Formats: sequence, C-alpha cells, structure tokens
Amino acid sequence: MLEAYFRPIYQACLADPVAKYLSNYSPTFITYLACAAGIMVLPALFYNYPVLATILLLFSGFLDTIDGSVARINNKISDKGIVLDIISDRIVEVAVILGLYAMDPSRGWLALAMLGSCYIYLTTFLVMDVFSPDRVQKGFQYSPGAFERAEAFILFVLMIWLPDSFTTLAYLFTGLVMLTSYLRINQFLQAARITIK
Repeated sequence: MLEAYFRPIYQACLADPVAKYLSNYSPTFITYLACAAGIMVLPALFYNYPVLATILLLFSGFLDTIDGSVARINNKISDKGIVLDIISDRIVEVAVILGLYAMDPSRGWLALAMLGSCYIYLTTFLVMDVFSPDRVQKGFQYSPGAFERAEAFILFVLMIWLPDSFTTLAYLFTGLVMLTSYLRINQFLQAARITIK
C-alpha cells in the first residue's frame, strides 16, 4: 500500500540515481548481495546485535529495489533475474522471522503463524499469475494489496526494537498478510465471474 504512494518519489530521488551509479554491476550480483545481507540478519539477531540487524535488513531492502532498476538501465531484464529476485525476497523474509524467533524462542507459535501467512500469501500470488493472461513489469500478475514489502520491513524493524510489543506486531503482520491474500483471491474471483459472463 505504501509503495503505491511513495515508490515513484523514492524511485526518482534515490533508486534511479544509485542504480545509474551501479549500472556497471550485474543485476544478478546485486540480487545475491541483497539476499546475503538479508540472511545475515538471522545471526545478527541471534547474537543480539539489533543495530547491525537493522542496518543489514534496510541495506537488503534497498538493494532489492536497485537490482531491477539496474537491469532496466542495461536492458537486461530476464526470467532468470525475476525468479532470483522473488526467491531472494522469500529467503530474506524467512531469515528475518527465524532471527526474530531466535531472539526469544518463546515466540515459536507467533513466528510459525507469520511464516504460514507468508506461505499462503505466496501461493495466492503464484496461483493468480498462472490463471491471468496479463503480465506486468516483474513478469508476474502483481496486484498491490493492504500489505507489501515496505510494510513488512517496517514491522520487522519495530519487532527488533520493540520486543515487548512483539506479540501485537506479530498478530498485525499475520493479519495484514492474510488480508492481502484474501483481497487478491477475491479480486481474482470477481474477475473470473466477469470473464465467465
């Protein structure tokens, strides 16, 4: 939801200038770097380095917005790059949730609920693409919902810095992910009814 409002400004003011500066690098290399930084959030949280974990998380998210821009600048958009980008995003999310669990193992069920909601979310994302004739920039049918990556990262940072509020934030995360999944399913079913008529 936030991306719909702020992404054009962010893209023009920050992402595009940095992408031009990094245009000599392979988009795939940037994707791998984003993924590696995100994975390192797990040990940073496990060893109780919240500042480092936050920096790594934000750095990973920033690079994730850059790889596609570099690919477009160099006219190197590919199915391989799209697949690696999406897989990298999921790896980072799993690493962060496991890191949040590692901070306090009593969070087990909440961490499992967060992972489960992500699993359902991804399923709706992919299933809608399979049955949709439309393709967009990422190569997948992508309909923005109530909860996207920007909101996830905001909640992840809050979970790192507000451990006493973790339960509330985890419920909020899970609920928003499930709401977005529901909205996508509903949107697809509405479109299917129109097509059948």
